[in-house]
Amino acid sequence: MRQDDLLWIAIGSLSDIPQRGARCVEHSGKVIAIFRSFEDEIFALEDICTNCDGPISQGIVSDRSVSCPICNWEIDLKNGQALGADVGQVQTYAIQRQEQDILLGLPLARGVA
Repeated sequence: MRQDDLLWIAIGSLSDIPQRGARCVEHSGKVIAIFRSFEDEIFALEDICTNCDGPISQGIVSDRSVSCPICNWEIDLKNGQALGADVGQVQTYAIQRQEQDILLGLPLARGVA
């Protein structure tokens, strides 16, 4: 999705999320997990494991992946793909940092013509 097709919403600051941890925001009935790596990279994924419906925000973050706390699937934080022999993908969202502020990119609602 192109950057101009997104609505950017400020959701907090870098210090709101612990390193190798996550915080959640809700939008349009979906819970979105915002992850912070040890290197202060920020990632946004829907907070649901597509294998077991577990809350991935409660998983263990290592490097650029998170392990589901229920089924132990390892999920790539950058693209949402299951790693290893597992097959599946979690929805990802665009994210930006402006200094310490974090912005979440959400698809713009399009009217029906």
